[in-house]
Amino acid sequence: MPNELFDVVDENDQVLGQETRSIVHQRGLWHRGVHVLLFDREGRLLVQQRSGTKSQSPLTFDCSVSEHVKAGEGYFDAALRGLFEELNVQGIELQPLTKFKMNYGPNDNEISTLYNGTVDPEQIRFDPEEIERVDVYTIEELGALLEQKPGMFSYWFGQILLWYMQKPSALQIIKGE
Repeated sequence: MPNELFDVVDENDQVLGQETRSIVHQRGLWHRGVHVLLFDREGRLLVQQRSGTKSQSPLTFDCSVSEHVKAGEGYFDAALRGLFEELNVQGIELQPLTKFKMNYGPNDNEISTLYNGTVDPEQIRFDPEEIERVDVYTIEELGALLEQKPGMFSYWFGQILLWYMQKPSALQIIKGE
């Protein structure tokens, strides 16, 4: 969806205007994203493996949901939309964990909000165009995998996991959020 419209923001998350996804990524403009970490009742994290057709980080592990925020949309609404579009679930209670800025890769500068919630993995009906598969892992299992095979993870998910495990990461936490 190269013509999808995003809000362009400054490094303080103030909207400067709107631009298409392709221009935003071509020029490295700051824009918004959301990530959701969904845990099952046993405390295991639902992880998606990105589709092989994704232009960025195909077939790597990712958060339960990772989504761009569309122009005029709020972070929370984008998270709810992502839950429905990617996993076909609704009614999940989400809590914000943190807001951060980070360079996700070449020309990909985002300010993102990270949420968490609880889900029954049996409810998941993922979109096969977006996601190759989903599975659940303990944080300890993911930490060991990240250490042994970092290439299995999208860059941003690896950095989010490091932050979650209270290890040094590239997330620049935005205070007061």
